[in-house]
Amino acid sequence: MLKLRLKRTGRKRSPSYRLVVMESLSRRDGRPIEELGYYNPINKQYKFDVEKIKKRLNEGVKPTDTVTFLLKKAEILK
Repeated sequence: MLKLRLKRTGRKRSPSYRLVVMESLSRRDGRPIEELGYYNPINKQYKFDVEKIKKRLNEGVKPTDTVTFLLKKAEILK
């Protein structure tokens, strides 16, 4: 099953995340199928590719709880 989830990047104590589509059983930092944006929790910055995200959601990809919260905050989900 495919999931829309966050992949951690960045240095120690300075996290940054990429929004990716991955197989649900793969590791957190494994190889993604597609990258759809990024989120920086320190600066509260994010940039998402809205068209690709909506396309993937229509295909049946399930977002994690954290990603659902971020997408609602970005007004992509209602």
